[in-house]
Amino acid sequence: MNRDINEILRRLRDEIRQHDYNYYVLDNPTITDAEYDGLMAQLIELEEEYPHLITSDSPTQRVGGGLRNEFGVVHHTVPMLSLSNSFNEGELRDFDRRVKQRIGALPKYVIEHKIDGLSVSLEYIDGIFVRGATRGDGIVGEDITLNLKTIKSIPLKLKDPLTLTVRGEVFMPKHAFVALNESRSLKGQSLFANPRNAAAGSLRQLDPSITASRSLDIFVFNVETIQGNYFNSHVEALNFLGEQGFKTSPIIAVESSIDKVIDICTEWSERRHNLYYDIDGLVIKIDDFIYREVLGETTRNPRWAIAFKFPAEQKETKIEDIIVQVGRTGVLTPTAILTPITVAGSVVSRATLHNEDYIEEKDIRIGDIAVIQKAGDVIPEVVKIREDRRTGNEVRFVMPKNCPECGADVVRLKGEVASRCTGNACPAQLKRRLIHFVSRDAMDIEGLGPAMVTQLLENKLISDAADIYYLTYDDLIGLERMGDKSVSNLLKAIEVSKTRGLDRFLFALGIPLVGARAAKLIAEHFQSIDKIMKADKEAFLEIDEIGEKIAQSITGYFREEQNIELIRKFRYADIQLEYEKAKSIVQNLRGLTFVVTGTLEGYKRDEIKDLIEERGGRVVGNVSKNVDYVIVGESPGSKLDRAKELNIDIIDEKEFNSFLKDQ
Repeated sequence: MNRDINEILRRLRDEIRQHDYNYYVLDNPTITDAEYDGLMAQLIELEEEYPHLITSDSPTQRVGGGLRNEFGVVHHTVPMLSLSNSFNEGELRDFDRRVKQRIGALPKYVIEHKIDGLSVSLEYIDGIFVRGATRGDGIVGEDITLNLKTIKSIPLKLKDPLTLTVRGEVFMPKHAFVALNESRSLKGQSLFANPRNAAAGSLRQLDPSITASRSLDIFVFNVETIQGNYFNSHVEALNFLGEQGFKTSPIIAVESSIDKVIDICTEWSERRHNLYYDIDGLVIKIDDFIYREVLGETTRNPRWAIAFKFPAEQKETKIEDIIVQVGRTGVLTPTAILTPITVAGSVVSRATLHNEDYIEEKDIRIGDIAVIQKAGDVIPEVVKIREDRRTGNEVRFVMPKNCPECGADVVRLKGEVASRCTGNACPAQLKRRLIHFVSRDAMDIEGLGPAMVTQLLENKLISDAADIYYLTYDDLIGLERMGDKSVSNLLKAIEVSKTRGLDRFLFALGIPLVGARAAKLIAEHFQSIDKIMKADKEAFLEIDEIGEKIAQSITGYFREEQNIELIRKFRYADIQLEYEKAKSIVQNLRGLTFVVTGTLEGYKRDEIKDLIEERGGRVVGNVSKNVDYVIVGESPGSKLDRAKELNIDIIDEKEFNSFLKDQ
């Protein structure tokens, strides 16, 4: 009996999947909504009667019913790099020149829309969708599998039993965005600023049924990894993905002439508004995968692709006032308060004015009519002032002589553009330092956001970042919106943050000019906070990428007695103040490039990749003349043939293990 029911279920699921594909991918439904609902009702009824026969790829499993306490962490097998941007014809021609010089040939460029959404990875094993993740920082993302399963243009089962990872962009169609905001307005809820913001918020819902109600969509645009297949070009790979059931990124054109590429970019600057989804530019990619291998990538961007960003939309509005905000390093930043106006899809009511020199250079006055745009379609800025529309009632801005937060003197040092508060106990500086300290890229203390930081300060429970680690249950239980479970979760999050590592801790301190990259380089070089505190400027200058200003900033920071005392407090709280990752890992694979193909007995794919990269090597996805070794497991596929064609050294798993010891 089960065999007959299994066959009925299989046919029913396949039929529904085909209709999903026709409707959500091809935009060509072949049955009515009522007929589709009837098929789904049959499937739901059968699965309720035979729950032991429900499969993870069934169309009924797209909407999860339960809440998730948190998102898990996903380490991307292939780093999800971002694209470098171009904003004009000259930068596109520079890209074309660099490509031709490096490959010594005339490339073909594939042009696609740059979807204004949220980048995700989708992982399939034997043709079944098993995991999906956000881009995160490109190396580590969040597990949002259940939410992604609600997007009907994502196939839960592929045509063939493939093991692969693809990358795509999740977006909210314009009509869905309008409907969502109309619904929220009727309920008295806050509105989303733009479709991208709405899509991002929808994907990170803890309740997948909320995500399912948001009408999200996706375009898949890259094969990240695949077992048993080899593609020669991007167009070939996209066509293959389309055959497997993916909704792939539309290819606008394939061109060899950079002149034609530039013409297409100019044309789409106007045509973009006619699409049913938002794009903020075009993506230009090298089609040939061999050329991609030759070009390679930096730690942040592939050299074989570039984004052309459309010129920013400009609008006019009135500067109603100019206020001053105090940052975590004491810098006073003037901000224009604007008559609210919609620019590039979101409402703008403020724009940073940077500093006094910026205001004087543009002659910005309170009451002026200003031309506003979003830099990179993100950050509002004043482009220029409409002097021809002045009435004579405009007021010049003067930087205050005293800090608006604490009343301390404001100074501007010779050679600097920034005005700074001199108050050591300035509450505005302290609050912003604390918000930075607990932020995701720093100590990442979940549940300790700006509102909670404000509460802790107002209740005099903390006076510096180290005090966070001395908070108790009794301190927190009386605060607003802090019940027993919330307090327990926050204390656990604080405890977990103690092991973030020296590099994250150093970045969290908020030392001027010491960003995340500099903090990591310094931590790797010195290995402990004690050595960092004792080092002189010359010792920091020995590190690649660390310049004079960073060296002066960090040595100056650790000369201050209050900062030395702060480190003592962190030490007593058992914060990890040594750098552990780099201990005793020999860089014996530095300069070598590997391809891994087939199934390995002793390693998972991400494990062998981590092992190679920890030792200074590099793992790439395709075989080219720049590859030094191809590691072959069971069922290697066409990459083995390609390696033989190019006469590249081929080693198996056992030889690789011996190779590690011999190097």
